[in-house]
Amino acid sequence: MSAKQTVDANGNPYNRTMFVLLLLVGAFVTVLNQTILGTAFPTLMNAFNVSTSTVQWLTTGFMMVNGILIPVSAWLTSRMNTKWLYLGAMLIFEIGTILAATAPTFSVLFIARLVQAVGAGVIMPLMQTILLSIFPANERGAALGMGGIVIGLAPAIGPTLSGWIIDNYSWRVIFSLIIPIAAFVLVAGLFFIKPVLPTHKSKLDYISLVLSTIGFGSTLYGFSSVGNDGWGSKTVIWSLVIGAIFVGFFIWRQLTIEHPFLDLRVLKSFEFSLSTSLASVSFMAMIGVEMVLPLYLQIVKGMSAFHSGLTLLGGALMMGIMSPITGKLFDKYGARRLAICGLFLLTVGTFPFMFLTEDTSNAYIMVLYAVRMFGVAMVMMPVTTSGMNSLSVQMMGHGTAVNNTIRQICGSIATAVMVSILSNVTSNNMPSNTVKINDPIHFRDLAISATLKGYTATFGIAFLIALIAFGLAFALKKGRVSQKATTKGGDAE
Repeated sequence: MSAKQTVDANGNPYNRTMFVLLLLVGAFVTVLNQTILGTAFPTLMNAFNVSTSTVQWLTTGFMMVNGILIPVSAWLTSRMNTKWLYLGAMLIFEIGTILAATAPTFSVLFIARLVQAVGAGVIMPLMQTILLSIFPANERGAALGMGGIVIGLAPAIGPTLSGWIIDNYSWRVIFSLIIPIAAFVLVAGLFFIKPVLPTHKSKLDYISLVLSTIGFGSTLYGFSSVGNDGWGSKTVIWSLVIGAIFVGFFIWRQLTIEHPFLDLRVLKSFEFSLSTSLASVSFMAMIGVEMVLPLYLQIVKGMSAFHSGLTLLGGALMMGIMSPITGKLFDKYGARRLAICGLFLLTVGTFPFMFLTEDTSNAYIMVLYAVRMFGVAMVMMPVTTSGMNSLSVQMMGHGTAVNNTIRQICGSIATAVMVSILSNVTSNNMPSNTVKINDPIHFRDLAISATLKGYTATFGIAFLIALIAFGLAFALKKGRVSQKATTKGGDAE
């Protein structure tokens, strides 16, 4: 549809500007919840008298349920009225947020986070599918560029925002601030959110649902547990094995049944598969450093949680500012040039992180991080839009779900691998207790050196991931990918 033909699935006109604004605000507060508790963990541990491994499940559990719900979103999108699906998911998220803000015990807070994740797991992919459907192909880059603000900026400002709240108010304010925003989206959505996606009656394949839940749930649980338990843990090994088996059965079933739960045939489009791979690998490079760098700033440089988050805020704002701009550039030039330039900046910006020292200036780190995020902004949404444009409108819901599922799993893998490398390399180079007893000052120097070696190895992996993505970007088609009526890749214009 063109920009002038803003009519919903029933042929009724609607205000597209307000519609999109509500989508972005609603998605922003849900995605923000992925990282907003990071700097609040010590406070929550004291408040509820729980250990580090226990409190981390407030984030791990949220991301797991979120990842499990994403594949389900494709079926829900094709089955339910867009308006009531979005508002229903937002209502579930609001209930979870209210429950979290008033939680009397840790168990209630954990349950509240899982309820939040149910709503968030539907809202994020639904937002992307709606944006792709209500804008014509030549405007989708700008539309998903606005969506890029949500994907990139929200998780990045989470630690900074929560750090500021913890320093000045109660941890409950973290959730209390979100309640009125979600309420506004719910009330305004009754008037401005419309059913814009075609729906049809289809039975839910419960076997696929079970396979998806166990497969992706076990996989995400396994990778999420590596940081605490290590790769040799029986819990990690069995979780990954079970996850791989059930995901394998899930894939086989989707490719053999007539009406798949998640239509993996979208991967037959080379442009979609390549774009999804590039977006996922870029996300791995982004999320990995986004998680490890605050640890360096706090452990090695002795910063507070709030100030470490503040150091990275410039990069987060850079991505927020550039996402809409790169979206418009995509509409004009296509994804290939942007992806190559962006991944070059990501690769070049990551390399110096391998040589950080205890005395590296904060300004230098801020500039490097901003360069990386500038590069990510040039890649994420443009390549995602390019891949989606190679699909038919009917397949976009499945394409969005596949894209988000793969990206979520890749993010978990990146986190697990980098935490594991950081921990193992640091431990292997740590001096013995004998040195600590005989020469405490020398022990501190050696301990800092061991820690820095861990960060060098970790950032080296991030550099390697970015370099691989940079090489893959040259395989993208030149120009803009035009949308086709089938799931086959479109031609470049």
